[in-house]
Amino acid sequence: MGILTLVRHGQASFGADDYDVLSATGREQARVLGRWLAAHGDRPETAVRGGLRRHRETWEGIAEGLEGPGTATVDPAWDEFDFLSVLAHYGEVTGDVLDHGADRRVFQSYFERGSAHWIAAAGDRAYPEPFADFVARSRRALAAAAAHPGPTVAVTSGGVIAALAAALLVPGTEDSTALGGLWERLNTVIVNTSVTRVLVGPSGARLLTFNEHPHLPRDLITYR
Repeated sequence: MGILTLVRHGQASFGADDYDVLSATGREQARVLGRWLAAHGDRPETAVRGGLRRHRETWEGIAEGLEGPGTATVDPAWDEFDFLSVLAHYGEVTGDVLDHGADRRVFQSYFERGSAHWIAAAGDRAYPEPFADFVARSRRALAAAAAHPGPTVAVTSGGVIAALAAALLVPGTEDSTALGGLWERLNTVIVNTSVTRVLVGPSGARLLTFNEHPHLPRDLITYR
């Protein structure tokens, strides 16, 4: 048996020119998680991360908190779906266009409408990556990381973690659209730098915990 620890990246820079850069809060969240893992004897033997800047910066913060150099293999299969393209296509098709000055609450509502359309439009190849392809990619990332011996950590994004959690909670479901509703509910509650643990053994992977964040004080808990 082995444990695969999925970590959502730290808070990114919502509303900034480059969303992919961690905010000051996001960098501190990552360092706090690293210190917490070290204090609880959860040092990973292997690390993998997505190819986005926020994944790299989160891993760097975790490694700093662990007080070890630490290297992480880059696997783009752990990348988040391209939500900007998803929302752009949703707006083109429906005419539901987001005001660029929208605050977080308005954006979240728009994001949920756009995501629901993405899930339902299974046959719309105008999306650069249909929802079914995204779920399949996330599963491939899990399978590759699960092959590593010993405790492994994967730094990724909320959408990927939600996709995997949904698939593990409803095993045997090949129709990704059927997982869409559960994915939406899980994706809206994942905390930045939260920990989701997957138990990997001869019988396959099983979800052990979801969205743990005891390492974060209240003032460092963020969702976007």
